[in-house]
Amino acid sequence: MGAECSGHRWRDRTDPETMFDDLSNKLDGVLAKFRQRGVLTEPMIKDGLREVRRVLLEADVNYQVTRDFLKRVQEKAKGDQVLKSVSPGQQIVKIVHDELVTLLGGEASGGVGWSSIPPTVIMVVGLQGSGKTTTVAKLAKRFARQSKKPLMAACDLYRPAAVDQLVDLGEQVRLPVHAPDGTSAKPVKVAEEALERARSERKQVLLVDTAGRLQIDEPMMDELRALKKTLEPQEILLVADAMTGQEAVNIAQGFDEALDLTGVILTKMDGDARGGAALSIYGVTGKPIKFVGVGEGVDALDSADPERLAGRILQMGDVVGLVERAQATIDMEEQARLEEKVMGKGKFTLEDFLATLRQVQRMGPLEQLVKLIPGVGSKLPTADMDPKRIKHIEAIILSMTPEERQRPEILNGSRRARIARGSGRPVSEVNRLLKQFKEMKKIMKQVKGFMPT
Repeated sequence: MGAECSGHRWRDRTDPETMFDDLSNKLDGVLAKFRQRGVLTEPMIKDGLREVRRVLLEADVNYQVTRDFLKRVQEKAKGDQVLKSVSPGQQIVKIVHDELVTLLGGEASGGVGWSSIPPTVIMVVGLQGSGKTTTVAKLAKRFARQSKKPLMAACDLYRPAAVDQLVDLGEQVRLPVHAPDGTSAKPVKVAEEALERARSERKQVLLVDTAGRLQIDEPMMDELRALKKTLEPQEILLVADAMTGQEAVNIAQGFDEALDLTGVILTKMDGDARGGAALSIYGVTGKPIKFVGVGEGVDALDSADPERLAGRILQMGDVVGLVERAQATIDMEEQARLEEKVMGKGKFTLEDFLATLRQVQRMGPLEQLVKLIPGVGSKLPTADMDPKRIKHIEAIILSMTPEERQRPEILNGSRRARIARGSGRPVSEVNRLLKQFKEMKKIMKQVKGFMPT
């Protein structure tokens, strides 16, 4: 995936589109035609839904899932309540939204099913290359933030360096990993030892990283069945690569038939602009998507709430998702200080502007974040916000005198030229930075309250 996936770096403008972008933009174009009409007839609805069908199939949504989805929408859209409503177009959008929620699992999604007697055991399964081991560490960090003490178990004993990878990730997130003592260890034995350790150390959750293969085969499934029998897990979560589209759905079916999955974690969603896997898995397998991976960083794992995902697809935003990212990455004391300044209780300076950019940068790619803010995303100054641009901004601001950082209004032409020479950037970039500074002050006032305090 490269730099575009990192939860700690800005996405380069040339990188792939982010989660659901292609589907979202096309669907919005079709639904906009509904919104513009004061009256909707049945032929209009039928024509519009034919366009929706085309968009879903182009997004690689399963054919039968698409067919059932449109059938439900059409039945609701033909009702007298819609045809006679004051805003029939908005009613159609509401019906599509509600059916997308159903398509994504609805109330079935829920969260993790916690055991009444700890530890809760979660088996994480999947093919090689799906991001399984990294996802185990992401889950562990997520549960640790929720004050649930996790232990990770390295039971992938076949892939070279898989155990070392999980141990390294454990050090990165500062959480314990149970690893085998020698090369002759067996996965079931390691799992038994990990379960005993989790009980003795009073851990609340045991996350078991299992072996994968390049494709589903019986030896792998036999081993996973043996682990399931030994551990009696509360959750068996499949990690699937969203970018493989319908292949991810086929893989989910195969694992479900062998293990009776409790849910799915879709990785690389930040690189999946089409969304076919996300919209097909529940309809085909009946198993909900519980989490989505949106980057390589250990914080880049979101809960897969169907309401929120449907809101993103229909460009309605996801404030809850934005707050979750803020809680996971932002220094709240620093944020409170910056908010107090920008809301008028202090003077918001260019030094504060740089600190704010660094705070937001830790939350993930800006193009992802603005899509989570209802009605504001298109107004934010996202252009040129790549990793190099952050360094350029830093160089420009640090080339100013303390007085200029505190009072940017004194920056006349000669001062801007001097700053440009000192930072090694053209005057046009200095001017653009000052313009963005003014825009950011306005935007932050508009969205005050979206960060937790």
